[in-house]
Amino acid sequence: MPVNNTPDGPVWRQRTQAQSLLHWAGWLLGTAVFVVCWQQISDATTWFFVWDAPRIAGDIWTRATPPRWEYIAQLGRPIWDTINIATLGTLLALFLAVPVAFLAARNTTPSALFVRPVALLVIVSTRSINSLIWALLLIAIIGPGVFAGIMAIAIRSIGFCAKLLYEAIEEIDQRQVEAITATGASRWQVMAYGIVPQIMPAFAGIAVFRWDINIRESTVLGLVGAGGIGLQLSSSLNTLAWPQVSLILLVILVAVVISEWVSAKIRGAII
Repeated sequence: MPVNNTPDGPVWRQRTQAQSLLHWAGWLLGTAVFVVCWQQISDATTWFFVWDAPRIAGDIWTRATPPRWEYIAQLGRPIWDTINIATLGTLLALFLAVPVAFLAARNTTPSALFVRPVALLVIVSTRSINSLIWALLLIAIIGPGVFAGIMAIAIRSIGFCAKLLYEAIEEIDQRQVEAITATGASRWQVMAYGIVPQIMPAFAGIAVFRWDINIRESTVLGLVGAGGIGLQLSSSLNTLAWPQVSLILLVILVAVVISEWVSAKIRGAII
């Protein structure tokens, strides 16, 4: 910390004068940016609808309650499709993410100069595009339906799983790898007996965690035509069938809570 010498003795300061000026300049700049952004948002907002939102929300709540309980018989297949989209999409993503992770990890990639950048590009590109956008693109290519939803979930999940997995690979204990290598084991044997056993707990945790996330994401893919319970939600919203909407939202909430409980139990058993 800087010290200022005064007649009464040294005075300790957290920052020098230059650091203090820079600190306050940063706050001033941040405030100016906030004001400009807020002004632009305010100009583009119809505030009448914002102030009227509580009344509209109350009106929708009145229309949506009680839920249309007899409609639940038509939600069994859609919620099953949603679970299948999440599960199959997660399995396909894991199958593709494992080799990508090994190619991206510094200690397992065949070439840090050529192969690793390609693997990292795959990870970044699949993670940076939302599953809804993947679903829209795939629907245009292969048509609407559950298969498009599975592929959208899978592609979106590759980067997530591969990133966490390759970080786990890079953090392994190299002494075990060196011990197996010293026995004359081949590259594949080193990978099978020195690396894979160390990353299996991380792999299992990543798989369960991503499946839990995909349950949530798959519930809305039907809004763009990729199958699942979101398709029922979209049709109910389009026809203003609010009692059906409230029932669908309740079913989605129950499915998400159950998936959260299952994933927590599995992660607890693994860890």
